[in-house]
Amino acid sequence: MTKQFPRTEVGGVSLSRMIIGTNWILGYSHTTVAADNFIRQNHDTPEKIANMLEVFLESGVDTIMGPFNGNPMLVNAVRNAEDRTGRGMIIIDTPIINVDNSPEARAEAEKTIAASKKLGATFCLPHHSSVEELVNKNKKIIDRLPDYLAMIRDHDMVPGLSAHMPELVVYSDLNNYDVETYIQIYNCMGFLMQVEVEYIHKVIWDAKKPVMTIKPMAAGRVSPFVGLTFSWHTIRPCDMVTVGCLTPDEAREDIEISLAALESRRPDLEGRSSPKKTDIMK
Repeated sequence: MTKQFPRTEVGGVSLSRMIIGTNWILGYSHTTVAADNFIRQNHDTPEKIANMLEVFLESGVDTIMGPFNGNPMLVNAVRNAEDRTGRGMIIIDTPIINVDNSPEARAEAEKTIAASKKLGATFCLPHHSSVEELVNKNKKIIDRLPDYLAMIRDHDMVPGLSAHMPELVVYSDLNNYDVETYIQIYNCMGFLMQVEVEYIHKVIWDAKKPVMTIKPMAAGRVSPFVGLTFSWHTIRPCDMVTVGCLTPDEAREDIEISLAALESRRPDLEGRSSPKKTDIMK
């Protein structure tokens, strides 16, 4: 049997410590429009996406994060991979919700949250772009956040926060908001992080709940060995790393690199190609 990836527990739910990211499925490269298009061309059917998801499932990586609302092909890919392997996947949906303070906006937000449940999400973490509109740094609060967290609970999902802004984690813990986990950008380059790496490291270690770190390879700006080894060695045993891949082979490599980091050993990988390798590189 293939070695199974370590697990953690979030809000009473067991999930793999490695989480499948979806930027490199949906076409969010954080580099160029050409790269975005290349990603979408390689993942233009549920079957192609499921080929990669199947590799993750074989190693017990059964947790996937992304904006599932409005992306039916991604939902279909998950179902396809589940049917092929006979293993279920845990969906962490990150929907963009309307946080305007009006009855109409609240109804729209609840409709979006209900859609997350309908598509099969276990976790619902409102997208950082929505939640950050509610942050009041002067009062150290996230205004009206409990209303949306209650909606998530009412629809029988586990609530959390997608936090690019580190204050979301700090203020949520300070006010004891009803969240079970956080998404936080964390990588060795500080890519897209709003403050320095050392401070985000402190935020993660001080967080009252497990943290789902994202962008460990800084959207391709560092190699998987460098990015993943840094992340796994600098987070807590309860925390997770979200990994985006383009192909099944990349998934296999990232799983091996991650297991090697967790087991304090050298990853079993072939050397990279080059026009003429010297003996030391072979």
